[in-house]
Amino acid sequence: MSAVHYKFFSKLNYDIVTFDGLHISLRDLKCRIMGREKLKAANCDLQISNAQTEEEYTDDNALIPKNSSVIVRRIPVGGVKATSKTSVRSRTEPVSGTSKAIGDSPASISVAQLTKVYEYSRQILKK
Repeated sequence: MSAVHYKFFSKLNYDIVTFDGLHISLRDLKCRIMGREKLKAANCDLQISNAQTEEEYTDDNALIPKNSSVIVRRIPVGGVKATSKTSVRSRTEPVSGTSKAIGDSPASISVAQLTKVYEYSRQILKK
């Protein structure tokens, strides 16, 4: 018997699907996982990706080798739809509710400024 180890993205532990042969098709793997997990094909589809390479298997006829580990995500039957609304904020505009721009955050302090603060703090500690 051959096996593929699968784990839902939100779970910690792997489960096993066993089969005969050197590989299993993506379609068969999805059916077996849905059967084991008592999921209905009318409610959701499964998105399956390789756990090591993070490559997503999209072709139902793709062959998954035995002893592979895969990550499974439940998705809506029609697939994930992109939202039509997108918004882009300029990095120089203030964030709503504050008067500080994103570029003025502590993470954007230059090395020269950090060196100046370091030297100043050393002088204070010497006193």
